[in-house]
This record gives sequence, C-alpha cells and structure tokens, in this order.
Amino acid sequence: MLKPGGTIGILGGGQLGRMMAMSAAQLGFQTVIYAPERDSVAAKVSGDFFCNTWDDTAALSAFVQQCDAVTWEFENVPVGPLAPVADRITPHPRALETAQDRLAEKQFVEELGGTPAAYAAIDTHEELMRAAERIGTPGILKTRRDGYDGKGQWRIGSVRDAEGLRALDVPAIYEGFVEFSAEFSVILVRGKDGEIRYWDSAENVHENGVLAHSTLPASDIIIAQLKPARALAAAIAQRLDYVGVLTCEFFATANGPVFNEMAPRVHNSGHWTIEGAVTSQFENHIRAVAGLPLGDTATTAQHVVMNNIVGKAASNALEVLGQPDTHVHLYGKKQARDGRKMGHVTQIVRPASSNA
Repeated sequence: MLKPGGTIGILGGGQLGRMMAMSAAQLGFQTVIYAPERDSVAAKVSGDFFCNTWDDTAALSAFVQQCDAVTWEFENVPVGPLAPVADRITPHPRALETAQDRLAEKQFVEELGGTPAAYAAIDTHEELMRAAERIGTPGILKTRRDGYDGKGQWRIGSVRDAEGLRALDVPAIYEGFVEFSAEFSVILVRGKDGEIRYWDSAENVHENGVLAHSTLPASDIIIAQLKPARALAAAIAQRLDYVGVLTCEFFATANGPVFNEMAPRVHNSGHWTIEGAVTSQFENHIRAVAGLPLGDTATTAQHVVMNNIVGKAASNALEVLGQPDTHVHLYGKKQARDGRKMGHVTQIVRPASSNA
C-alpha cells in the first residue's frame, strides 16, 4: 500500500493524466509525467516531467525508478519499450497489448463469450472486397492500431465505396454495421485484491466519431442489458488480472449488448463521476494503483449530463456557470482545433433535500 507522500508515475500527458494527477494530489501523492509532447496539460499540474520519446529505454527506466507506482492514461503507449519495466506498471501492459490491436481484441472477447460486430481481418484490397460482399454493407473499415475518436476509420456505404479504397497500406479490420438503439459504457474498477465495483452506465451520443454527450440515467434498453455487459467486462478484467479502471463500450441492440471496444483506462464517458458519484473514476484508479481500498461508486444525483467542449467552443465555456449545479472543466490546451477535446461541462440534478 502506497503511503501519503509517495510518487505515482503517469505514462501520457493528456487531460486524463491531468485529472488523475489532481486526484492523486488530493490523496497526498506526488505525480511524475512521462510523455513525448512538450506541451503536456498533465505536466502542468504535476511535479517532475520526463519529456522523452517512448523508445528511450534509458529515460523510461529512470522514470520508473523515481516512482513508487506507475500507470498510464493513454492506450496507445507502445508496449515494446515497456517490457523491461512491465512488472512495475499497473495495470500490467498485457492490457495495452490486447486493446491496441482491434483484431486481437475482438478474438479475445469472443473467447470470453462476448459478441462483437461481424468482422474480418483486412491486409489487401481483395480481402476488403470479399469482406464487404460476405459481411455486407454498410460497414466500417478501421486500422487495426492507433485509431481513436474516429481517426483511422472509413465508412463503407456500398461495395463501390470499398472498390475505391485501393490505397490501404496498413493492417485493418472491416466491421459490419450494427443496428443499435443506444450506445453505452461499462466502467469498472478492480482492486489489487480482485474486488470489482461498477459505476452506473451513461448513455453516450457521438458526433463525427467523438463523444458529445453522456447522460444518466440511461434508457431502459441499456439498463436491461447491463447484467451481461458487466459480466463480460468483469471477465475481461479477471482474465487480464487487471488493476484500475477499465472501460468497455457497447451497442444496445434488439439481440442484446454488442461489444464495440475496450479502453484500458479512465474514460471520457466517466467524467460525470467527478461531481455525480461518491468516488470519481480518477480517484478510484489512483486508489487501485496505490493498493488502497476502493471508494463507493454510487451515483449521487437524479440526473446527470456531461457535454464535451470541443474545438473553439472552449472560448465561451465559462458562460454556463450561472446555471444551477453546473461544473466546467477546462484542460489547459492552448490550441483549439476541430474535433479536439478542450474540456467538459457536467450538469447535475440532485435529489430534493428533506428538512424532516
């Protein structure tokens, strides 16, 4: 168990690391950031900062030696350079290795009894054409690695669209389109002793591949599908011996939950937990990494809406502060560009208080 004053290292320097560092400080821990980008919003609220490339093994070793515990906030941290220090990192990088390859991830989930969308591995244009014919269109072609927030994805509306994509030069995966009623996330935290706790699942709405809104309570179809979705998320965590916050995204369909993808980290759709739950996802991740008892994940509000602040909308984000129980989080990013997450706003409706 990490004692107050201990140091937690965070691989990655974005807003998730920033909010993790702030929760760590609340518990009396120091944080150190490792990221290749000089302009790190996480480093601005942390202590030391290692600004080095991911393949700088000497710098990584020095970083780990300075820390009592190490975690990450970014699922695309390269796994190879972490091998010499993997046993010092929580959760173990095997979770990164699984999540970073969409094909391996889907096969892993199927082994555990989960249901992903129909898919096919794509290495050549001919394989894409066969997949579009077999699985059908519409569908989505995704790079097997490095895509997130809609990046590295192409919608295939017809076989003719597939015919036009001849410049494919990286391993990819083709997924059939899923007819769904809603999207949701299962976010859990697993402690070092194997205990698992869940937050309530928000209903998610995406715009242009980027999460726009998360709302609680979720619709009835989501609530009806939480039991099997949670069971799959727990099976993933247990098979990986995962410690910390794990997110699994699902489509709610007429035939039950369809697995979309896992994010081995705190997640955008869980930002509402900062004000809307007894213990936020960020604090519970730090607790798990530090070997501390997990906090209560119960929702403390009747209704919660989290809206992402994207691009130039950040310039007037503070204007909403006059609204009741409204909380603005700006991430300190300097450049606002289309599709870039600059912050989020959480609006809360609390249960009526009683004077009885």
